[in-house]
Amino acid sequence: MATTVPKTMKALVKTKEGSSFEYKNVPVPEPKDDEVLLKVDAISVCGSDISLYMWNEVARVIATVPFIPGHECAGTVVKCGPKADIAVGTKVGVENHYFCGNCYQCKNDCREICKNMGQFGHGKKTEHGACSEYTIVSAKYLYQLTRNLNADQIAMLEPLGVAHNAVERLDVKGEDALIIGCGPVGLLAGMVAKAEGAKRLIGADIDPNRLELAKKVGFDVTVNTKERDLKEFVMEFTEGDGFGRVCECSGAPVMVNASFSLLRKGGTMVMVGLPKQPLHVENVLQDIGKLYAITI
Repeated sequence: MATTVPKTMKALVKTKEGSSFEYKNVPVPEPKDDEVLLKVDAISVCGSDISLYMWNEVARVIATVPFIPGHECAGTVVKCGPKADIAVGTKVGVENHYFCGNCYQCKNDCREICKNMGQFGHGKKTEHGACSEYTIVSAKYLYQLTRNLNADQIAMLEPLGVAHNAVERLDVKGEDALIIGCGPVGLLAGMVAKAEGAKRLIGADIDPNRLELAKKVGFDVTVNTKERDLKEFVMEFTEGDGFGRVCECSGAPVMVNASFSLLRKGGTMVMVGLPKQPLHVENVLQDIGKLYAITI
């Protein structure tokens, strides 16, 4: 299938540290070796993209300038390097974690925390990202989709993968589950938990709009933590036991620290939203359980 590719394209570019992106014309890159040129069909905006724009403390850890932002995307293959084994016209999703395949983490099915990881859209071992009309990705980091998903759905596969990774560790089947933080990943985690057989799904947040959306996507109970003390609610709801399954998606230090005391003794908590301040466990002996931190 012949595709005409222009010489230049529009792109957002992070050219320097500080609060800025530049919207400019840049050359369309040429795929080499096993690289593939994609026409970007859709992107979704992650909270980290806002950090990259602001160039805050988080951005200084996760990114290296210069780069084109955008790591959650859908694309169509329009041109291939000589070693890329994929057909022009293929609809794909992008694996934004550029894993090495050789370190301990990669060899033990933890490629998303590869010791030598690069990252698409963050300037880590690649300057390319999805906030552009075209982008370059190695063929090994592309997902060829077997289901008939549209571009918007494909672009959401990355945050959905984060949510699934978290819920998979919770083992929610037949259990009540508490989701703290009903942003995009929290809502997706709730939807995955329902699909995995959670008994009752409870969502906690301070934003009434997010809580309303949580109800629409299948949460059974919601609680506004600006209006109700969460620990008081949890102990009343669970008759003093706490939840056996807690998924912390807010990353807010006050909520993360409070989460331990909401956990049933011997229960399981997954932290998806990672705080930027030290954690404090109020009562180690009482709050003891299983804890997983999902890095994204």
